[in-house]
Amino acid sequence: MGSPTATAPWKQLLLNALHSNSGLKHSSFFQLATVGSNGRPSNRTVVFRGFQENTDKIQIHTDSRSRKIEELKHNPLAEVCWYFTDSWEQFRISGVVEMIDHSNPDSLKLQQREKAWHACSVKSRLQYLGPTPGLPSISEHFTDENSLDSSTGPVDSFCLLILDPDQVDYLNLKSNQRMTFKSTKSHSEEKCWVSERINP
Repeated sequence: MGSPTATAPWKQLLLNALHSNSGLKHSSFFQLATVGSNGRPSNRTVVFRGFQENTDKIQIHTDSRSRKIEELKHNPLAEVCWYFTDSWEQFRISGVVEMIDHSNPDSLKLQQREKAWHACSVKSRLQYLGPTPGLPSISEHFTDENSLDSSTGPVDSFCLLILDPDQVDYLNLKSNQRMTFKSTKSHSEEKCWVSERINP
């Protein structure tokens, strides 16, 4: 087992995997699993929206009316499973998810949400103007680009999710290597990471 380090050693592995698989559009997609209010697992594919500035926290955009929001309110624990088909690498990243919606009282977090909104394409933003996800479809719904004012901030249904990892399981099928990374707290209450090589 390695000695604790403040910087997340798995983050560089992930950045390397993103770079080496950058020619594949699907490399920015991963699966996000949550726990349903009925105790059953709930899984879906989401898009990687980058790391929060100068951290190892993963950003995800979602509709605040979606089922995953209720699930995360009930239980904020979640796990990402991310497989890179060119380099044969898998990352399982688990941690706690913070939700930043329009009702968040923290002005700094609302600024992060607004920055995330403006980083979205117009096509992505239009999705948040559609009918409530998961409800029966009554009629065809088309949202016109003109109905979206690009100068205004995020619509109420836009929610920024921040996954704060506390454990990462890394598997490289080409080199047949597997490592785990677990976060601990230092004496000064700062997050530290401990790594260990384990059997694949």
